[in-house]
Amino acid sequence: MRLAILGATSQIATDLVLSFAAQSSHDLVLYARRPEVVSQWLTSRGLVGRYAFADFTAFSADEHFDAILNFVGVGNPAQAAAMGASIFDITLKYDEMAMHYVRQHPECRYLFLSSGAAYGASFDVPVDENTKAVIAINNLQPTDWYAVAKLHAECRHRALPQLPIIDIRVFNYFSCTQNISARFLITDMLRAIRENVVLKISSEYIVRDYLHPSDFYKLISALLCSPAANAAVDCYSRAPVDKPNLLTVFEREFGLKYEITQASNSVNATGNKPYYYSLNTRAANFGYQPALTSLEGLVKEMQIFLQGLPRDFFGK
Repeated sequence: MRLAILGATSQIATDLVLSFAAQSSHDLVLYARRPEVVSQWLTSRGLVGRYAFADFTAFSADEHFDAILNFVGVGNPAQAAAMGASIFDITLKYDEMAMHYVRQHPECRYLFLSSGAAYGASFDVPVDENTKAVIAINNLQPTDWYAVAKLHAECRHRALPQLPIIDIRVFNYFSCTQNISARFLITDMLRAIRENVVLKISSEYIVRDYLHPSDFYKLISALLCSPAANAAVDCYSRAPVDKPNLLTVFEREFGLKYEITQASNSVNATGNKPYYYSLNTRAANFGYQPALTSLEGLVKEMQIFLQGLPRDFFGK
């Protein structure tokens, strides 16, 4: 298959490219706002000449693609908070770029990287196939912009049921290529381990479901190989993990030092989410079966990172 990767400098996109390089013969074209950075990354990974790359301006309806994968967006809470309402324009611009192509080539599949945040800001319980998106329409806050932008894109996609568009809602994702300056719980823990300092962490009970890069690749491959459909799927591992278990394992395996406090110093860009994961296993209908639990995937990637193996080019 010939695939167009939009937003090729994102962490999850580069992880997927590495998986494609190792496990498939797909022909990829990597599009980015900074193609020179993509070129440097390909060189650092020994992939020079393997895949073409270009600026977004080179993306054309005259090219042939079997599928478009849109990774344009933000994966960092602090960045999402800083972008504010501009997230609407950015999401719409590149979504429309892909939609324009698919309208002209309806046989081309379009995979859009959405987010669990599309369900809204309330995750007092995990979501499932019956959960309704909840948006405080009369009291919208800056923490809603990211969620509403994703929900808006998904609504546009469902309004064209004749086109093969699948929205992939990512909840939590971690790999050893993670930029550890990002303000996530896991990166806060990783910095504390690396710097041998005590992590001050809130007493808030949370449950998360972390997707491993290998399972994300399995999901993408399953969606590309299945009969064309217009749908949305939620990402999930073999089992989620709660914060107490995560702290216990990281203390035992990696020497994490932590102190429970009442206040939280984390960046909250999209609202509080005690149970930010999904029980919606619709992806199984496309042949997806995760191999790793959240904890297994986290430990595996943390071991690679802490062993000092080569870091991702973008995770400086």
